Amino acid sequence: MLDSKIPEGPLNEKWTNYKGHCKLVNPANKRRMEIIVVGTGLAGASAAASLGELGYNVKAFCFQDSPRRAHSIAAQGGINAAKNYQNDGDSVYRLFYDTIKGGDYRSREGNVHRLAEVSVNIIDQCVAQGVPFAREYSGLLSNRSFGGTQVQRTFYAAGQTGQQLLIGAYQALERQAALGNVKMYSRHEMLDIVNIDGKCRGIIVRNLVSGKLERYSGHAVVLCTGGYGNVFYLSTNAMGCNVTAIWKAHKQGAYFGNPCFTQIHPTCIPVTGDHQSKLTLMSESLRNDGRIWVPQKQGDTRKANEIPEEERDYYLERRYPAFGNLVPRDVASRAAKERCDAGYGVGTSKQAVYLDYADAISRYGKIECGKLQIENPTAEEIRHHGIEVVKEKYGNLFDMYEKITGENPYQVPMRIYPAVHYTMGGLWVDYELMSNVKGLYVLGEANFSDHGANRLGASALMQGLADGYFVIPYTIGNYLADEIRNAIVSTTHEAFNESEKKVSDRINQLMNIKGSQSVESFHKRLGKIMWEKCGMARNAQGLQEAITEIKGLKEEFWRDVRIPGEINELNPELDKAQRVADFIELGELICIDALNRNESAGGHFREEYQTPDGEALRQDDQYMYVAAWEYKSDHEWELHKEELKYEEVKPSQRSYK
Repeated sequence: MLDSKIPEGPLNEKWTNYKGHCKLVNPANKRRMEIIVVGTGLAGASAAASLGELGYNVKAFCFQDSPRRAHSIAAQGGINAAKNYQNDGDSVYRLFYDTIKGGDYRSREGNVHRLAEVSVNIIDQCVAQGVPFAREYSGLLSNRSFGGTQVQRTFYAAGQTGQQLLIGAYQALERQAALGNVKMYSRHEMLDIVNIDGKCRGIIVRNLVSGKLERYSGHAVVLCTGGYGNVFYLSTNAMGCNVTAIWKAHKQGAYFGNPCFTQIHPTCIPVTGDHQSKLTLMSESLRNDGRIWVPQKQGDTRKANEIPEEERDYYLERRYPAFGNLVPRDVASRAAKERCDAGYGVGTSKQAVYLDYADAISRYGKIECGKLQIENPTAEEIRHHGIEVVKEKYGNLFDMYEKITGENPYQVPMRIYPAVHYTMGGLWVDYELMSNVKGLYVLGEANFSDHGANRLGASALMQGLADGYFVIPYTIGNYLADEIRNAIVSTTHEAFNESEKKVSDRINQLMNIKGSQSVESFHKRLGKIMWEKCGMARNAQGLQEAITEIKGLKEEFWRDVRIPGEINELNPELDKAQRVADFIELGELICIDALNRNESAGGHFREEYQTPDGEALRQDDQYMYVAAWEYKSDHEWELHKEELKYEEVKPSQRSYK
């Protein structure tokens, strides 16, 4: 079994007290130590800024032209924290419990409790940075609800929370860069890690502008490179999001944890055709006030506003009365798919359901009319004031929907359908966020650690900032304390020579294929296989077929891909080709992991394992573990199991009814 380093003793003890105390590095020694941070989204920017503030010398890398282009900017709805400002019964324990339950009992108690504990500090940190969270009239920070909870704990900045949080982290990062503690390398992509004597000592990167390979050495490497949802081609991720950094580390010995745990988000703008290269997320915050429904009549072709109230099926409220429209994402997604598959879908594709704000507009309008002392307000007055409230809360989301679809969501219900959004799998890490490769740390969505089989909404921003601001600054010292006598390894070391040659040979091999098919065409074909056979629903036969098809796709890719341009120049097609090659290999591992896990849990829904009413059916006696896969060779992995032990929460069949 793997050593998960879960704290000994009661989980409500300070997390820094596990196994005695963390070793510390004194300030004078920190100035002598070099740390490499790859990725500058919320996890990476906050980690680099915090480590620079502590006095370490930090090199920070991103493939974008600026850290402000990180995909964290796309997070819309909010960030969770157990502040209990509404006095509605929230607490650190309740956030801990909701997260464990929401993840279908496939996450570590120790990691999740630590996350809940430090959540309260994140908000204070961000307010101090000037993040403009929404506020009540009194001046107190406002909260709203997200899926999987019955309290209001989500802090938000309109519908652009990720952007505002990233600006805060970016400013902290740039401050350290100005002080000389952090050196930024934008337009650089990590293509390999360098291991020396069992420890990660550096990275090989490609300058995306010049095309040249460069070497960088450090006492430790921290990967904060996000998730791998684009393995499905169509997802809510930015088109540049990829798996390359953690996949290279995986092939150098780092275990890959729970790769099949993929989150399908229920509120995305539906697919309109093969021309699309990505999907657009409508924030889960919209489920806070919106009602989801389909017609009661199969194949109903009437417009939404022509269907009377008594002929609508508010299926989430009907099936899950306790949580209603705020059930967790995996539950809401499967319910939408079930209704559409049964013939109740709406829109031209019939692969969509309605998200309706008419009731919320009316409710808010009446409240506002009451505040303004408007007696016997007309329907138009109520509607006018209600729309103004909704605009204040969600205006930019509504504007975005109208620009994309050409429909005014204040007048007609939005159409939504599930899509790939977040990946709970990632590199395996211990309690200190270090992988099984010593000196290699993994933060945020790039690791597997905190969410189990399903992530609750508004917890991604929470984990990224918790890891960067409050976890890695303490835990990394436990490793570096034993490295203070070791000088940084020279980039002329033979291990750097070998790693750079391996990267160079692979690039040359790709460029010399000179085939007939575009990189994009291979990516689309991979995505189609993954979505149809390892998407919202999976079964053994489909997964076996997918593995065979992906193997064939890989062989065809390395035989017939076409990459224009040259190596030593700006060449986005070459960048994309390397990422798609990694996605193809990852796709195979995802399907192997899904085939091995003969149960349904959270976002992993095996059709053979479901309750009579269609809910996920776990097999706790067989699969209460983290699946940590070790790469052996092409098409071959070895499974290691980390047993999950629950002391505070008793696993049970999830119920949101």
